[in-house]
Amino acid sequence: MMLKVRKYVLLFFLISFSSLAHSVTRVAYVYPGNMMRIPTTKLERSPYLFSAGFGTEIHRFSNPLNATRGVYFFSDLSKSLTLGFTSSQGADTTALVNILESDFNAPVEFGFHLQNRMYMHRDISFSVGAHDITFEYTDEGLELKTDKISFFGILGSEKTLGQYQLNTFIGFGTGGFSQAFATRSDTDTTARMNAGIFAGFILNTPFFQTWGGVDFVGEFDGSGINVGLRIPLTSDYRLSLGFTHIENLPAFSEEPYSQTHPGFAIGLDMSVLRGIEKKEFPEGPSPYIGKGVEVPVIERTLMDSTLHAAEKAVAMLRDSVRITRHELRNLSTHVASLGQKSLILEDSVKSMRLESNVTQKNMNRAMRHLSRSLRYFYSGDYREALQEVETALELNPNLALAYARRGSIYYKLGDVQRATINWNLALKIDPEYDDVRNILKALHEDRLKTTSFSRE
Repeated sequence: MMLKVRKYVLLFFLISFSSLAHSVTRVAYVYPGNMMRIPTTKLERSPYLFSAGFGTEIHRFSNPLNATRGVYFFSDLSKSLTLGFTSSQGADTTALVNILESDFNAPVEFGFHLQNRMYMHRDISFSVGAHDITFEYTDEGLELKTDKISFFGILGSEKTLGQYQLNTFIGFGTGGFSQAFATRSDTDTTARMNAGIFAGFILNTPFFQTWGGVDFVGEFDGSGINVGLRIPLTSDYRLSLGFTHIENLPAFSEEPYSQTHPGFAIGLDMSVLRGIEKKEFPEGPSPYIGKGVEVPVIERTLMDSTLHAAEKAVAMLRDSVRITRHELRNLSTHVASLGQKSLILEDSVKSMRLESNVTQKNMNRAMRHLSRSLRYFYSGDYREALQEVETALELNPNLALAYARRGSIYYKLGDVQRATINWNLALKIDPEYDDVRNILKALHEDRLKTTSFSRE
């Protein structure tokens, strides 16, 4: 009796394997993130409004090619939530001898991908999500493929190693990360279960740093090892190359294609910044006060003029409100000091204690972001430099150095008005900030390029 039960269980797994192996369309480079087939997690929201592109895996160089293909679109809807969409078509999994003799036409699939960051601590983040919420297009219409839905959790770490950035990931999941698959040989066919664990790394290098740097990618997707290379063509476009299941490369020319068949992967993606204009800006002072180092000019993304004008107006209004708040605070302090000096002294002591507690908790993190902004500034990546300064100000909105640095970044971007507002903010917070005072004086006298500054 037990032997019969085992036979039925084995038969069930073989049937399940057959349906899975003939319907796999997990195409490299079409999933949210920068990896090939596995998800990623990150500490910060992406600086891009959205990313879109296509990917293909060539499994046999024949005429016609036997390849999977797909297109994708994904975007960060908030600081933690990412939504993606893919449309893909698998390779021919039926041709045993010659693909030219096969009449198989792989179905087209449409998939949705959701993931949400749940936890962050220092350089560690943890996200959960669901990939491959897939609908298959058949003669009867769209059909939801529940067997392909992949639920997962992933833990990531971000480390800076000199000029290199190393992100590592490890996770567990179901569906595409934990499904039965077969290994084919000339004599027999066996099946085994995946462990449901995946891992990977991406190493960002300083090559082509102006456009974001070249990335080396390596991963284990739950069934095999994939390696790849992501090369920036411009600041917006990136070419991706790689090999899937390199452990099976000797079987590249064999038929038929299966889930673990090796493939040559290629992809092209485009990312649209949340940022502003595309133009060259005049040279100006470095945010590294005192050095006056000139940095290379970088082109920015050209956005719709109406949206750009609205964004600029909102940003200027926000800065003006901050100046007004500081002026009201100073005026209130001045009026109260005329009649209630003792109360002002008590309130000031309480305020200093509260400010000291906040500073102890947030100053180290804020200064770390300012340090990163300086590195991005000198590499010419002003959009990342500005993002790091904004993060520092969220942690400590009374950091005069951050306003001064943001003013220098805006000056490099050619926005003298917003640069002046931020320099005035820095001077309001720290009236003894002589370097900023000298900048404003030089700007007023139209001799800013020749003025020397000392580092704060």
